[in-house]
Amino acid sequence: MARLRDPATGCPWDRDQDFDSIAPYTIEEAYEVADAIARRDWPALVDELGDLLLQIVYYARMAEEDGRFTFADIARSVADKMVRRHPHVFGEEHFTDDTWEDRKAAERAGTGRPGGTLSGVTHSLPALDVSVKLGKRAARTGFDWPGPEPVLAKLDEEIAELRHEIAVQDADRCEAELGDVLFTLGQLARKLKLDPEASLRRSNRSFVTRFTAMEAAVEASGRSMSGLPLAELEAEWQAVKRKLAEPEG
Repeated sequence: MARLRDPATGCPWDRDQDFDSIAPYTIEEAYEVADAIARRDWPALVDELGDLLLQIVYYARMAEEDGRFTFADIARSVADKMVRRHPHVFGEEHFTDDTWEDRKAAERAGTGRPGGTLSGVTHSLPALDVSVKLGKRAARTGFDWPGPEPVLAKLDEEIAELRHEIAVQDADRCEAELGDVLFTLGQLARKLKLDPEASLRRSNRSFVTRFTAMEAAVEASGRSMSGLPLAELEAEWQAVKRKLAEPEG
């Protein structure tokens, strides 16, 4: 990386990068790592993890050029953090379910930054992930549903409110109520101990598989997707779902 960013002999593109320009690539590479894991594509995971590591190398090199920190500082920081948050492994303290969160809470309190229970939750994550983190933080104060059933009831309530705003055609209120529905779905995933982003990615992959199969079936019959009425498209969709659900052999 030092050679790539060398002012005299380095790559012009790499020399031009800064923290802000690299950040979007980091997010993209993290998603590609998650996708390779979901697909159980281990050779691809090796490649994607290398790409993700490259992002860290970028930041470390740019920071070192500015005299801020080095790659060794990054590694030392996370190592110290793991030791600090695992006193039951590296010390004499007995492990409890709350040990990890208690340690993180103590670290947040020690930063001196203002804020309450919800402070420190980064909003640069996907919004569904943020909703889950906010719900987890709030739950530590006792502000939480006892299980998934009350969340389902709340979801019905939020959907009813969204239906009302759709009926009165208030775009701003529709956005607000849709947000409440999505936030509640995040809490339902939390109560079910599921990752909402992983759940949605799974449905996205399923939709692509089904739609592609439906498109191929329609074209194989000599018809056009755009020329079929919605009722026929729905029938084709259901047929594909049944076929893909059938066990092989």
